[in-house]
Amino acid sequence: MIAGLDCVLWPVSSIEFVGRQLRSFGPKGSWALVTGASDGLGKEYSTQLAAAGFNVLLVSRTQSKLDALASTLSTGPKSVQTKTLAMDFTKNSDADYKKLEAMIKDLDLAVLINNVGLSHDIPVPFLSTSDKEIADIVTVNITGTLRITKLVAPLLVKRKRGLILTMASFGGITPTPLLATYSGSKAFLQQWSTALGGELLGTGVTVQLVQSYLVTSAMSKIRRTSLMIPNPRQFVKAALGKIGRSGGAQGIAYSSSPYWSHGLLHWALLQIGTMGGVVLAINRSMHEDIRKRALRKAEREGKKAT
Repeated sequence: MIAGLDCVLWPVSSIEFVGRQLRSFGPKGSWALVTGASDGLGKEYSTQLAAAGFNVLLVSRTQSKLDALASTLSTGPKSVQTKTLAMDFTKNSDADYKKLEAMIKDLDLAVLINNVGLSHDIPVPFLSTSDKEIADIVTVNITGTLRITKLVAPLLVKRKRGLILTMASFGGITPTPLLATYSGSKAFLQQWSTALGGELLGTGVTVQLVQSYLVTSAMSKIRRTSLMIPNPRQFVKAALGKIGRSGGAQGIAYSSSPYWSHGLLHWALLQIGTMGGVVLAINRSMHEDIRKRALRKAEREGKKAT
């Protein structure tokens, strides 16, 4: 799908050629909820939303990291308010979700960033993947995102304004051997988020799925930036600057590949065929190599330990 045809797939009332201003989703003093907030992209979303004047509710696993980030944001130039909730999404705890529900019921929530995510420790064939790793990936990437959104979306609809932004991955665009469970979970988010956008059309709530190729982070285990690999600050700036803009590389409603080189790569993949044998073979070869290197590293470290 070429970029010029994107508008065909968008409802006419939702076509925009520049990103919406963040403040259009909520007035000064309104709140943003960010999951997976303490590291990487989540930390950067929290930082940039605070810089835009939003109070921030930080949800992630480690309380000490949440406290450190909350302190930084609350004493920064904007002096925003912060709240924190330490929550391990792999546990799928009803008690945790009830705590969160109680925290948000009286907040003027305007923005939800569904950023929490989990991948495999290293690339692994599906038949060798542990039951726990499969369950954790599905629980975090799918169940956690659905449960958080189910809590927040009714509040946004009631106020007739707001943003639901969900982080996806190129692993969900192209089937990825040796990351099969992760790849499938991210593909689910694309289908679900676009469907949700169609359901919420006309409510005043904007739904945006953000596709990402590699970014320097703990999850990607990449430290150096390059033409194709931005750092979190660069990526989040692009993502928040292009909310609601049609004409992205993929021609899928309520979705974007906001970082410029990722958009070009997505367009190129579509020309080849994201589900075809060529891309599948490249993905398999790449992740087989990554797995071999990871296993060799683990073996070296094991020898040092003994």
